[in-house]
Amino acid sequence: MPGPHPIDPPTAITLHQSSRVLEIAFVNGKVFRLPCEFLRVYSPSAEVRGHGPGQEVLQMGKKDVEILRIEPVGRYAIQLQFSDGHETGIYSWDLLYELGAKQDELWAAYERRLAAAGVDRDTPMAAKGGHACGSH
Repeated sequence: MPGPHPIDPPTAITLHQSSRVLEIAFVNGKVFRLPCEFLRVYSPSAEVRGHGPGQEVLQMGKKDVEILRIEPVGRYAIQLQFSDGHETGIYSWDLLYELGAKQDELWAAYERRLAAAGVDRDTPMAAKGGHACGSH
């Protein structure tokens, strides 16, 4: 992973609500501008990533999602509450740095997965049934 390990806490976290971008500055001078949609589709939650390899859930219809609240989690992470109700992912400093450093590559991979599924960013998520881990 790029940068120092473990990643030091960011020097600044700024939510730009009108552009729906979370800007994160790190002590090494790196500054990443991460769209809310990007953070939502790459949420570290079990609801998105599943409970193991191959269980990832393709996120759709998140183009206009916003971050409503940012809560600190100890000294190592933040938890984001999104406008679609999702709030279970914990974003460590390491993860946020990695998402920023690999943003172009990860976004391209997301667009390829959407295309392979025959959907686009506006396609709504299917209605959810009961879920064993209790996430929504």
